[in-house]
Amino acid sequence: MTFDEQMMHRCLQLAVLGRGNVAPNPMVGAVIVHEGKIIGEGYHERFGEAHAEVNAVNSVKNPALLSESTIYVSLEPCAHFGKTPPCANLLVEKKFKRAVVGTLDAHAKVYKKGIQCLEDAGIDLTLGVCEAECQELNEAFFTFYEKKRPFVLLKWAQTANGLIDNSAGGNGEVNWISSPETQVKVHQWRSEFQAILVGKNTILSDNPTLTVRSVEGVNPVRIVLDSRNELPICSKIFNTEAETIIFNLETEKQEKHVHFVQLATLEPRQILHKLYELDIQSVLIEGGRRVLQSFIDADLWDEARIITGKNEFESGTQAPTIKGEKFKDQAIFGDHIAYLHPL
Repeated sequence: MTFDEQMMHRCLQLAVLGRGNVAPNPMVGAVIVHEGKIIGEGYHERFGEAHAEVNAVNSVKNPALLSESTIYVSLEPCAHFGKTPPCANLLVEKKFKRAVVGTLDAHAKVYKKGIQCLEDAGIDLTLGVCEAECQELNEAFFTFYEKKRPFVLLKWAQTANGLIDNSAGGNGEVNWISSPETQVKVHQWRSEFQAILVGKNTILSDNPTLTVRSVEGVNPVRIVLDSRNELPICSKIFNTEAETIIFNLETEKQEKHVHFVQLATLEPRQILHKLYELDIQSVLIEGGRRVLQSFIDADLWDEARIITGKNEFESGTQAPTIKGEKFKDQAIFGDHIAYLHPL
């Protein structure tokens, strides 16, 4: 591994620290090196606040060294005024000797513009170091701008005999398939996504809150498919713990923290198009079976995480049918998690 690659890996380690707090911005890390020694580090910590490059520059104790230093950054520095000033301008102002960039930005306002700014200023530039890893870190960000839709993660828990029903007769009591420890892991996944989506029947049978109450993090926007707006107002998804959007076929209105959005159809492509318009870059789809299978059949998914518990149910609904390329298996507290990508 080259020195540049080592420093870019450090950028990625830093970038991950912003997971769950920077969306819809990407996770970015930056490292400043002078004569082979790291003198500054930073990452994008929270949406609307300073970017990685700014935090790295501010961490340097002796700013006079910047003009003799190399800055490593996992994503192309921005070149436009948003919630913060352009980072590319900052690198030019500080007269960095060299810049090493992991990958180009997919956003049209940034794409190649930050690179051009650095080149015009005469900064020695190296592009594409650990490019695949840098793009993978922000897979949702790149999917959103390249495919014009959110990154879609399918998740469900199934029994050892392949059933996904986990409610006791629709009375709100839940027969859990996965272990409590695995449930905490699921809440961690929720905290990493901008939105979580379920169908009406999941609300009626389980009455879930769809929050990240088991971990620290930001609650995702709750998306519920309810064609005729039939959910009872006492459902937990109508509480104030998170924003709720009801996709339906009849009404367009705003009631306090609940937004009723009327769509022409509740088909996957229409749903994802509306989420794209709402600037939601990632969505975790938790069910039920009909909803999950509709996205599978439409080939509109990017990853699936299937939890298989040790318990069996005597009867219930069969788990969705999916064909995908398995890239990881994980055993956790007696449960088995399979991670799949589309074939």
